[in-house]
Parts: sequence; C-alpha cells; structure tokens
Amino acid sequence: MALFSKKNCDVCGGKIGMLGNRKLEDGNLCKDCAKQLSPYFSDRKRSTVADIKEQLAYREANKADVAAFNVTRTLGTGTKVLLDEDAEKFIVSSAKRWQDGNPDVLNFSQVTGCLVDIDETRNEIMQTDSEGKEKSYTPPRYEHDYDFYITIHVNHPYFDQIRYRLNSSSITVEAPTGRMMIQGGADVGRRSVAYREHENLAQEIKDVLTQVRQTVRDNVAAANAPKQAVTCPFCGATTTPDAQGRCEFCQSAINS
Repeated sequence: MALFSKKNCDVCGGKIGMLGNRKLEDGNLCKDCAKQLSPYFSDRKRSTVADIKEQLAYREANKADVAAFNVTRTLGTGTKVLLDEDAEKFIVSSAKRWQDGNPDVLNFSQVTGCLVDIDETRNEIMQTDSEGKEKSYTPPRYEHDYDFYITIHVNHPYFDQIRYRLNSSSITVEAPTGRMMIQGGADVGRRSVAYREHENLAQEIKDVLTQVRQTVRDNVAAANAPKQAVTCPFCGATTTPDAQGRCEFCQSAINS
C-alpha cells in the first residue's frame, strides 16, 4: 500500500502531484489552478471548491478587461500603478509585459483608501582594528535602510487590499556623525536623493488614487441628484432637462 494516496483536484479534476496539493475548506486544489487565482487573494484555506471555481471564472473574464485596458498614465518604476483614465480603471503590476500576467483590473470607484508606510532598520557601522577585530567607531556610526510600501484598500470580492514595495531595493543612508540625537526617520532618510524621490512618488500615488476615487463618487452623486425644472430659452416651456441636457419638448440643448 502506498504511504501517500494521490489526490485529484476538485476544481479541474487533474491529478495532484507530490507536494502539489493546496488544501481547501472542503476539498483539494492543484498548484496549476492555484496559480490562476488573484495574487492578492489570501483566504484559500477557508474557501470552498465552489468559491474557487467562482473566482477562476472571474479571473478568466478579467482577461478581456486586460485586453481592453489602455494605459494613459504610469506611476512608479518597478511595481507600477497603471491607469486607464478614460475607462476609470487601474491595475498594479511588476511585470514588463503586464498583459501576460492577467493582473486584476479594478475600477477607480473600488478604491476605499491608500496608505504609505516606511519601514526602517538601523545597523551599526563597524571598523576593523589592527588585530582584525571589529569595533565601534567613536562616536558610534549607523546606517539606516528604508523601504516604502503602498497599501491600496479596495472593495473587491476576493481581496481587500493591494500591498507592494515601491522601491526595488532598500535605500541605505548613513546617519550624520556627531548628531546621534537623530535616531532615524525622515530626518536621516531625506539626506538621500533616492529617499526624497520615493517619498514624493509615494505621495503622488496616494494623491492620485484618492482623487480619482473621489471624482468618480462625485460624478455618481451628481448624476443621482434630483433634476430641477428650468424654463427653456428656446420654446419657453418649463422642463426638466434629459441626461444630455436637452429640453424634453423641443429637444434644444439647454446646458450646452
């Protein structure tokens, strides 16, 4: 008798190889099906087979949205936020050929917030004495590593946030000697051009996503606002303009 019995994927029906099983709440998932899930999805173990099939159907439909996506603005250099401002949609991708990765296409209106976090680590810089032993400088010297993270909170059926590192590698800055009261933070980081550039870029991404979300919501609110009756300057009738701003009686453009 085999020690481990082979299982079938409850989603696609294929055989699951050694170490290839991804457990679901009520079944098994092969690694090939798992690769097709959204990269921002993190609730697999508590998902049912039906949940996964539903998400894979969404991911398949997402391919059409990717094909129709027209980049009008790019924010970032490594991992990028790509905007289709005409369609009011965006994606986040680190791939050079982002179309091949089937990135999730989201509407501007799905953004619920955007946060910027800066992770900092401090390491002492050591020197080597004549005997080859490491020892501290007097006064001690430190270098600080900074990483910028963007968290985009979204209203989406399969994930609630997109978090990624803005800088491709840590930004290292040496603290100024003789000013050891400065323990780190932005006072040290801003000594670096790279730190300032990423700080400005992070703020730009936050501002843009916040603004486009608000613009969409303002437009929806305006469209749903009660229409007011006006007097048509062309036919003199009291009318409520239609969606194109035309008089309902003579069809003249009142709001042109």
